[in-house]
Amino acid sequence: MVLRGHINLDFGLSSIVCLLNNLNYESWQCVLFQRVTVICGDFVLAYGVKEYLSTLRESGRYVSVGLKRVVLSVLILFNSGLLLVDHVHFQYNGMLFGILLLSIAKLKEGNVLCGAFWFAVLLNFKHIYLYIAPAYFVYLLRSYCFQKSDSFNWVPKLSTFLPRNFVRLGFVVIAVFGVSFGPFLALGQFNQVFVRLFPFKRGLTHAYWAPNFWALYNFADKIAVSIGSHFGLSISNTSGQAVLTGGLVGDIEHSVLPSISPLITLLLTLLTVLPALLKVWTQPHDFGGFVRCIVLCGLSSFLFGWHVHEKAILLVLVPLSLLSVCHYSDAGMYVIISTTGHVSLFPLLFLQQENPLRVNLTLLYLMFSYYALVSLPVTLSGQKDISKVALHPVLVLYLVGMAALQFYCTVLHPHTSWSDHLEFLPLMMTSVYCALGVVAVWLQCYAQMLQPL
Repeated sequence: MVLRGHINLDFGLSSIVCLLNNLNYESWQCVLFQRVTVICGDFVLAYGVKEYLSTLRESGRYVSVGLKRVVLSVLILFNSGLLLVDHVHFQYNGMLFGILLLSIAKLKEGNVLCGAFWFAVLLNFKHIYLYIAPAYFVYLLRSYCFQKSDSFNWVPKLSTFLPRNFVRLGFVVIAVFGVSFGPFLALGQFNQVFVRLFPFKRGLTHAYWAPNFWALYNFADKIAVSIGSHFGLSISNTSGQAVLTGGLVGDIEHSVLPSISPLITLLLTLLTVLPALLKVWTQPHDFGGFVRCIVLCGLSSFLFGWHVHEKAILLVLVPLSLLSVCHYSDAGMYVIISTTGHVSLFPLLFLQQENPLRVNLTLLYLMFSYYALVSLPVTLSGQKDISKVALHPVLVLYLVGMAALQFYCTVLHPHTSWSDHLEFLPLMMTSVYCALGVVAVWLQCYAQMLQPL
């Protein structure tokens, strides 16, 4: 702000938003502003964790609720991916996850309207939480707007519908969205907001592929092109050479495989979340099933969504951590997807001096996760047979391969002859390898959810 007399009180912060002429601006005022505001956002995350921890109760013979609270608080507050993305890459995901945890905690306590309110606020803070909105919609509609029934009904009786609850819930959600979007509607700018929220022209995948199904699809297209060229086949490429690995953002066409439209990704996402939503619809009072549905909605959207960013894996890790302290099978899944998810974030910190930070911080976190979620509960239980919680040998081999891959990408590749003309190779290898782990966890999570209670 500049007052009369030309006294500048903006501390140099106005230059942060001058993107056209000052893209790499990093004054000390800018860095201080970023760090302080992210730290303030972490207090919201800490509060959300506190509220959820208060809902945990004693259950099971071997692990105390106090131990669960300690482990879960470390898993969320010291999540290495969250620390790297927020404090180094600079974003405000911690604050948003704090609101999500607050919403989940209120729903678990039975305060439905408060939980719905905080989730509506969350959606208006960042629309990526639309990924898990179907889980909320089905759970709130079925558990709050219909009377509880002991009998199984795909279609609940009309007499069990609670119109008063439906109106209350609708009023809370509409009020939040009205406050958020009302000014844009009044000024006739809603279309501008929509275009910026859903930039479909940015292409199927990000410049650096997120480790999802489309990374595997793009890789398969590249392999098909290579095989065709080896056999002398002429393959046209309307978008230019190496467009999938050119580091550019834009709408692209595949060379061999059919090109994918936003509608196809939407249909695939809806189709893959449908079984989880049906499970919640038929068992609306199973809160653990609701949290698992959140995980599956996040995973399915991450795997099949349009232009997914690699950071969206955090939307899976945080809800899954809530389950990991309660079930051995979820603990194993968390170890795998935590490893793949965090490693897939490495390219966001691409400076050479950042390598020790990202590697050591992630290793410490993964070592704690494995010990706390897998080894520690077994030790406390005194059981001799630990086969039900130990990682499958194939998964152990996968993790070893992950370490070897990162050693190559970080240490060896820069010194090979490929580093000049295959600059994208480490990114592609990381995305494809991590995508295999994400798909495996998605399948295992679905198998876990579809088991009868």
